Amino acid sequence: MTAAAKSTVELAAEQAAHWNGAGGQNWLKAQARLDHLMAGITRDALALANAQPGEKAIDVGCGPGTTTAALAASVGLAGHVLGVDISRVLIDAALTRRLSNATFVVADAGAHPFERASADLIFSRFGVMFFADPVAAFTNLRRALRPSGRLAFVCWRSAPENPWSLAPVKAAAPFLTLPPRPGPEDPGQFAFGDRARVERILKGAGFTGLAIEPLDVEIWMGRDPADVVVNAGRFGPLARPLAEAEPAAAARAKAAIVEALAPHATKDGVSLPGGCWLVSARPG
Repeated sequence: MTAAAKSTVELAAEQAAHWNGAGGQNWLKAQARLDHLMAGITRDALALANAQPGEKAIDVGCGPGTTTAALAASVGLAGHVLGVDISRVLIDAALTRRLSNATFVVADAGAHPFERASADLIFSRFGVMFFADPVAAFTNLRRALRPSGRLAFVCWRSAPENPWSLAPVKAAAPFLTLPPRPGPEDPGQFAFGDRARVERILKGAGFTGLAIEPLDVEIWMGRDPADVVVNAGRFGPLARPLAEAEPAAAARAKAAIVEALAPHATKDGVSLPGGCWLVSARPG
């Protein structure tokens, strides 16, 4: 069965299984590097959200709580942040932060029964591209916002606009068995790459006042090409193919990645361009 033929229930179950298994564990192993990689994007996304003292916020796809902690600092003790993630593994890590003005719940934010009209802000850093039914999910999120509330999130643009992610995969592909590429409507890292689709989803969910602005960044990938290869084996689209490949094929794939990234290595590490959307909207 192709991804396009799967029901929303099956797609949601796949996401839950991934993030409660290898996906969540590998994210934790790579957390320090990922936070460094996304530091600039996180700063810009939080600036867009502009959380204020005393506000109530929901952090969708909060992971181990990096962005939840930042939001909690902004809203202060008079405010509150609810971190929501489908992964028990990541929520358990978030709980270790012991934030006095934040709580965490393991749930699918697209279906969770949030208190209606309770939030001033719904925020997400790369957590909204995985909904099995994005219109229904954003409709659910809109209902959680007060009439004066706002939505603010950052998502990746298309794969070709993100060489930092695409280049290692292209280099390794001849030597590995890669999973089928997700369709343009399937949940995944680049599912919101098409601006028109993002607009269609949000308008269909009842949001108005949409602003979708491009954010172009340089993504730091590692200290050198060899470091990037090590990290590629721990987290991301190449982790499983590299683990499952015959040793000789895996070695050739890794050598190809090093060769492809060598021209981008500097004394400060390896960086390649990345492209995001900064998205904001208000409930209709």
